[in-house]
Amino acid sequence: MYKFFLKRFIDFFLSLIILILVSPIIFVFILILYVVNEGEPFFFQERPGFKEKSFKVIKFRSMNNKKDENGVLLPDNIRLTPMGKLVRKTSIDELPQLINVLKGDMSLVGPRPLLFKYIPLYSEEQKRRHDVRPGITGLAQVSGRNSISWTEKFSHDVYYVDNLSFLLDIKILFLTLKKVLVSEGVNQSEDRPMLPFNGKN
Repeated sequence: MYKFFLKRFIDFFLSLIILILVSPIIFVFILILYVVNEGEPFFFQERPGFKEKSFKVIKFRSMNNKKDENGVLLPDNIRLTPMGKLVRKTSIDELPQLINVLKGDMSLVGPRPLLFKYIPLYSEEQKRRHDVRPGITGLAQVSGRNSISWTEKFSHDVYYVDNLSFLLDIKILFLTLKKVLVSEGVNQSEDRPMLPFNGKN
């Protein structure tokens, strides 16, 4: 009942309420990032969602588009702007994903939507993370975030899929709020971001 109906109902109305409450913050950062990022405050990227269906995730842009002399984008740590560091540290860059939740692309809680290029690298067990809608936050994020390995993250994702419940979602939401307020779980610095998944790590 919760998984197939109430979760979506709660997602929609709770994300709408949060979006209304934080709309002044969103508006301010749209203006700031519009100036900082030369008219591009948002970042859109194709991600696999429920049953690997493609959708465009929406985030505040934290990196510029600077390229080298060959037209190749510079490394992430070089393109990350000072304002980008702030919105990442405070998780403000995630706020626009509330729109994804309203649209039904995402849930408030679920496995984080990663990149399509990782799908061929997943084991059959790891692919089960797509058996539910991806979330703005998830069990892996409140269990260590960047301080745990990809293998551990995917284990948490699959555990969530198998044990999805209202109480687990509430627990994850409260732990997420706690971690955002005290900036827990981000052991990788901006100069040393989490390494890309290679099928083993």
